[in-house]
Amino acid sequence: MWVVGDAYEAFMGRWSRPVAEVFVGGLAVPVRRRWLDVGCGTGALTDAVLAAADPTEVTGVDPSGTFVVRAATTVTDPRARFERAEASSLPYTDGRFDAAVSGLVLNFVPEPEKAIRELVRVTVPGGTVAGYVWDYPNMAMLRYFWEAATSLDTDAAGLNEMSKYPLCAADQLAKLWTVGGLADVTVEPIEILTVFRSFDDYWTPFLGGQGPGPAYVATLADGQRSALRDLLHARLPCQPDGTIGLTARAWTVRGQRRANI
Repeated sequence: MWVVGDAYEAFMGRWSRPVAEVFVGGLAVPVRRRWLDVGCGTGALTDAVLAAADPTEVTGVDPSGTFVVRAATTVTDPRARFERAEASSLPYTDGRFDAAVSGLVLNFVPEPEKAIRELVRVTVPGGTVAGYVWDYPNMAMLRYFWEAATSLDTDAAGLNEMSKYPLCAADQLAKLWTVGGLADVTVEPIEILTVFRSFDDYWTPFLGGQGPGPAYVATLADGQRSALRDLLHARLPCQPDGTIGLTARAWTVRGQRRANI
């Protein structure tokens, strides 16, 4: 479901950018280091690394060829390059990078434990391995959507990110990093405000097919889609000027590669 860069950017990419900025600033990786961005998507996290961390290089990888092309087109800094690769099978030698990071990806990786082992493997001893994921139960834009969807269609409950993806919880992230052999594991939240200019600004990205919610909308008949749209329009807290302000939270996790791994 993660293949169309423009549609993803409209749906979730634009909200990942402010989280990425806070995330990179909190890592305190020294300047002039080599970074790997696993699951780079449209390049939001790579952009944040380039802007805030003064790296010597950033390599972004993603299994989607269209995402890689879009990231390479939009992120033109010569220190960045983008390649197609799977998180669970990275094409790099041991200790190639000083920091390996991943943003909003691990819930969609079939074998997250294997992916973490790969991030650790390609990081130098003492280097940073870090990531962040949405805290789906505290994503108001998705909570409103799935509450409306399941009130109209009980079968929608099984697709809801709030119950489908276990890594959106702080304890599960800490466990994954610890089992991966990392030291000094820390988990912290980042909270942002997602402000939609209008109801259409909220609803239209759900028609793009990028993510569980939009993928569900794509399966609906026209009448079902209209009913969902109307129910959301009635329930969302629209302000007098038409804007809709909703809260969102992400969990960040980081650790250091041990010298003996």
